[in-house]
Amino acid sequence: MATQTMATDTGLGTALPEGAPALPPRISWGAVFAGGVVAVAVGAMLSILGVAIGASAVDATNADTPGAGTFSMAAGIWLLVSNLIGLFIGGYVAARLSGTADGTDSSLHGLSVWAIGYLLSAVLLGNVAAGAAGTAVQGVGSLLGGITQAAGEAAGAGSGPASQALGQVDPRQAIERAQIALQTGGDPAQMNGDQRKAEIGQLLTRRVTDGNLPQADRDRLGQLVAAEYGIPADEATRRLQQVEQQVTETAQAAERQAREAADAAATAGAVAAYWAFAAMLLGAVAAILGARIGTRATVPVRHYA
Repeated sequence: MATQTMATDTGLGTALPEGAPALPPRISWGAVFAGGVVAVAVGAMLSILGVAIGASAVDATNADTPGAGTFSMAAGIWLLVSNLIGLFIGGYVAARLSGTADGTDSSLHGLSVWAIGYLLSAVLLGNVAAGAAGTAVQGVGSLLGGITQAAGEAAGAGSGPASQALGQVDPRQAIERAQIALQTGGDPAQMNGDQRKAEIGQLLTRRVTDGNLPQADRDRLGQLVAAEYGIPADEATRRLQQVEQQVTETAQAAERQAREAADAAATAGAVAAYWAFAAMLLGAVAAILGARIGTRATVPVRHYA
């Protein structure tokens, strides 16, 4: 059984009994959740107001509409201000409902509102963010696909008949045409147009995919082009070199554009992350300020004899 030591003549104080109850909790979760809900609701309401104002600024009839850059900047500023106002009010509500008169307790209530508010926002806006991210990924994929397609079109649009032959390649008939070409002994002058075009297409495909051709294949390609289009061997070689140069430049340009797009995406992601960090930090400060203002004041009590 717990014992209690009483005061004696020596001036010793009274000891608390063993197993004394702990201090009561100093946080009101009901106030924190109420403040968080209020913060999210106020922020959403102000955001909707910003959308209405932005839509009202569009004047397609008189072409008096602000530019996309102006809209983006104004939307970002309005979103930040809405977030700060909502967290400020939420912190005030939480501190007021908690009934605390201690500045530290109220600040911690405001910080809790900041955390709960962002968690609620993440849950409510999770699907929207996922949809936006999917749209962005799809857009990047379409962009890269367009770059690849443009590279292929540029390679096929090179001057000279040799580049036109590249677009006429049918892989399903390549073996059959090659077998027919064997009947002529490999002499381009003895081959018909389909046979020459089939072999030209095969050699050009190897040039594009492998990046280079052995000298023997290059000579063979020049002979085929010269025989097919009735031009001198020097002219055929010149046209082939021109096509190869265009293909190489197109591939290099596509690679450079892909690298620039990746670098721009990384830079934009870093800037967005820094701005998000700053917005969250300012939101925490706004919630704490609101909570400090909402702290109840202590009332002095007079004692009358």
